[in-house]
Amino acid sequence: MSALVRKNVYEETLDRLDFIFSNFENIYTCFSGGKDSGVLLNLVLDYMRENGIKRKIGVLYMDVEASYRRTAEYIEKMYLENLDMIVPYWVCLPMTTVNAVSIYEPFWIFWDPAKKDKWVRDMPPYDFIINEANNPLDFYKKGMTFEEFAPLFGEWLSRQHNNAKTACLLGIRSDESLNRYHALSRDDKATFKGKKYSTQMTENSYNFYPIANWKVEDIWTYNGKFKKSYNQIYDLFYRAGVPLSRMRICEPYGNEQKTGLNLFKVLEPDTWIKVVDRVSGANFGNIYCNTKAIGYSRISLPAGHTWRSYCKFLLKTLPEETRKIYVQRFVKFIRYWNRIGSFVTDEDIMKLELGLEPDMVVNAKRVGARGKRDKYEIKFNSIPDVLPGLDNKTDFLSWKRMCMAILKNDITCASLSFSTTKRQILRRQELVRKYMEML
Repeated sequence: MSALVRKNVYEETLDRLDFIFSNFENIYTCFSGGKDSGVLLNLVLDYMRENGIKRKIGVLYMDVEASYRRTAEYIEKMYLENLDMIVPYWVCLPMTTVNAVSIYEPFWIFWDPAKKDKWVRDMPPYDFIINEANNPLDFYKKGMTFEEFAPLFGEWLSRQHNNAKTACLLGIRSDESLNRYHALSRDDKATFKGKKYSTQMTENSYNFYPIANWKVEDIWTYNGKFKKSYNQIYDLFYRAGVPLSRMRICEPYGNEQKTGLNLFKVLEPDTWIKVVDRVSGANFGNIYCNTKAIGYSRISLPAGHTWRSYCKFLLKTLPEETRKIYVQRFVKFIRYWNRIGSFVTDEDIMKLELGLEPDMVVNAKRVGARGKRDKYEIKFNSIPDVLPGLDNKTDFLSWKRMCMAILKNDITCASLSFSTTKRQILRRQELVRKYMEML
């Protein structure tokens, strides 16, 4: 009997596209102009040509305004060259997102009409641009976040096709980050017909991740082998010495993206001039993004402070609205570890025993094994000041972890495993007042 030949990631992706196109009439892909979404779009278009598929697919681009000029040029090229195969959704609507480089302006709104004189780029001129003057999206509300927008767009598109099942294709790869790996591989999510590379988002819409198992080297191998066009900003990244794994084109002011602010200055100086003038704190983020000033080097405790007293001191230095945001996240962080807890390995249990007082742990029961290691459920009775060996690697509850979030200007507390929206912050203000005494 001959041995089975394992398919490569390219062949596996074609199989996934076969499955998706066989089960869905209504399909769209999210396109950011990045390397991954560019490869996915090219794969889908080639698949449609080779299989004689005449129906069009939607292509959604969320234009965040503060982006590289070359990214906009690549988006424009891909849209205009493929209008016979796609329905373009190039969205330039005002939406709220994080500004992690300023404590005074923790959120900013891209395409904000009140800041038109400071826009990083001019509004694209095409008839298919979705903006405030041309907006068919009845679910849109000014100032909403992308996290709110995305599932509603899928449902809206489903309604435009008589409530048909809708597939959204995303160029997400599991090796890009641990969070993406967990999002793609977890067992508790609803899927479409049991496919692990899918996630049910709403009643009629599903996300699919056809290139989930691709490595970054596969992305560039595909582009080279099939001679595909890509965003030329990546050539400049390469010349600037940026590793393949660090080449990102997201909007520049987010919690993770702020570390690449200085690249705007190096790669597109004309764009940089506008980027630094667009939001409060942008040049500060450029200068200090990898230093202790915003928490990216080893943080030391000032003399005379505990981490608890230092956290309270830092909170007092913040503007009132910013302080409220941090307090409500910290309250939820504390309550989570007190009431719900989380699973940790026996290795981490040993480190916890070195850093905790006996009465700090509410519960440390063994709940089974994962691989060769035991797994424990941990809850905290009080807040440890610091957890040596764990504070820099996990999201365990400690006063130091909360200090680190403030120093990083991590307004969404992503480093504490949170995601948030502006509306959620407002809804939880009452909870903040109720539990203020915990801090």
